[in-house]
Amino acid sequence: MPDVQPLRALHYDLSLVASLGDVTAPPYDVIDAHQRRALLERSPYNIVAVDLPRAWGKQEAEVGTAAGVGPEDGTPAGAGPEGAGQAGMGDEGPGDPYAAAASLLEQWRLRGVMVRDSQPAIWAHEQQYTGPDGVTRTRRGFFCRVRLENYGPGRVRPHERTHPGPKQDRLRLTRATRANISPIFSLYSDPRQRAWSALEPHTSSPPWGEVTDTENTTHRLWRVTDPQAIAAVRETASGSELLIADGHHRYETMHAYAREVGGEGDHNYILMCLVALEDPGLTVFPTHRLIGNLDEDRRVALRETLQRDFDIREVSDADIAPAPQGERAEGVLELGYIDSRENRPLRLTLKEQSIADAALEGHSEAYRHLDTGVLEALLLKGPLRLTDEDISHLNGLFYARSTAEALALVRQGTYDAAFFMRPTPVSQVRDVAAAGENMPPKSTFFHPKLLTGLLLNPLA
Repeated sequence: MPDVQPLRALHYDLSLVASLGDVTAPPYDVIDAHQRRALLERSPYNIVAVDLPRAWGKQEAEVGTAAGVGPEDGTPAGAGPEGAGQAGMGDEGPGDPYAAAASLLEQWRLRGVMVRDSQPAIWAHEQQYTGPDGVTRTRRGFFCRVRLENYGPGRVRPHERTHPGPKQDRLRLTRATRANISPIFSLYSDPRQRAWSALEPHTSSPPWGEVTDTENTTHRLWRVTDPQAIAAVRETASGSELLIADGHHRYETMHAYAREVGGEGDHNYILMCLVALEDPGLTVFPTHRLIGNLDEDRRVALRETLQRDFDIREVSDADIAPAPQGERAEGVLELGYIDSRENRPLRLTLKEQSIADAALEGHSEAYRHLDTGVLEALLLKGPLRLTDEDISHLNGLFYARSTAEALALVRQGTYDAAFFMRPTPVSQVRDVAAAGENMPPKSTFFHPKLLTGLLLNPLA
């Protein structure tokens, strides 16, 4: 069973920073160069300087000077045009960006900007947000540390495939800083909400920290040191398999780092935010698929496959994204579709489930009803001839979170076609993982994201 524990967190001293909004940041892999500079302009202590380090360059020196920081402070600024999380970090300037990040974090600790708790705690966490569907909800969970283990039944499971690119970057950062900077977002089963019931009385007092991010999500944190509450949370969460919702690369990186260091110690534990599968504020939204670089042969092959395997009808722009299928995903595949030539929004409905079953022979029943899995097998790897490497490295494939964005990218000619997906039900995420299978990349869009910089987990 998973080993869930309280942690002695490293966090900002709120008496020394203007606000959490100035020093926290979105996950590193959604931050581009412009946003990174904007975050550093808010505060020289913004966590992006550590989590997304760059060697100091002339362009960023100007920004750093304006923000009251500079290379003499050890700030590893200088986001290059390649964007976040890519290979070649720091190529635009001298020095080792990872060493600079480690030096900066150490300076923050020496100055008292960041402090480590003397007493272990579980941190109750609440996010009030409005989803892409316009509905306002509250998602509740808690931060803790979890012992790193191999993926497997009863312990920790992934739910999506990963590729190696981002892992090397995160491993180099972990080696240098010896800290777990960004939390993993994971799910556990708690039908009776026992863990949150143990934490909820402690949330009646003002939170330790509160911040509203640029997406208008309000994050609140309460530090809970009560032994009885901690025991109840540990007993509940440790009795459930943990399913990684977001952060597969970081989990695998941390697991590699723990094996590299060897022996016992803090390096064997990773920072997680756990949310119950049954939490009413837990939602999954779709990620739509965009297709590029289509030649005439593949256009013809795609059209023939759609006419053979799908019922097709024209719909409005407003209806091109199929409605959610409910908690149980047992029907046939439904997709929205548009291409840049005909510019007609269409609804595609698979004629028979047996078509998907044949294409996914050897897969579990849950996977054979998975929209993204069926799309990949029938169309992406079929007439569109995309390989696993193409899919992993976005060669001829891209993603869009919103219907409007996908429609615009096709109609302006940036991409040749788009498939509009239904959200994957949480129960299906669990069932596919329980069958020991991983979904295609971007099968789920858990909203909202966790902030980086609320809590860090020191590894030494």
